[in-house]
Amino acid sequence: MNITIDYIDSPIGESTVGVTDKGLHLLSFDKKEFDNSIYQQEKGKHKTIEGLKIQLQEYFLKERTAFDIPLDLRGTPFQISVWNELLNIEFGKTRTYKEQALALNNLKAIRAVAAANGANPIPIVIPCHRVVGSDGSLTGFSGGLWRKKFLLALESDQTLLF
Repeated sequence: MNITIDYIDSPIGESTVGVTDKGLHLLSFDKKEFDNSIYQQEKGKHKTIEGLKIQLQEYFLKERTAFDIPLDLRGTPFQISVWNELLNIEFGKTRTYKEQALALNNLKAIRAVAAANGANPIPIVIPCHRVVGSDGSLTGFSGGLWRKKFLLALESDQTLLF
């Protein structure tokens, strides 16, 4: 698979971005190392990366509440169904893992939903940060709980004290 990588700065740190010809494949808060046996990497400009940079800037300025970027999702059919359902959680709203499982018509899959959320390759764009514990607690986020708290505060008009 050919992947173009770049790095994007934001209020929550630098992110590694990876896109294919099909769309956004990865947004990671870590410097991502790619397995060269799977990926053929290029560094450089790509229209999807340039569009994502603009849309992320608008998001952090609260001028955008949803992303309009083509996605290249790769995972199990269950993971992809969970990630697609995450796209239905509106800006500024949260949902519990139980509510996420119910939205997928599979209440017994709460733990599997949590695992799929944790495997989300494109946080923020696929808003897994909007899923919280049943008691409203902040649980798990690939970028760390401080980033999840920041994103939820940004979306809910709370004062950001970071």
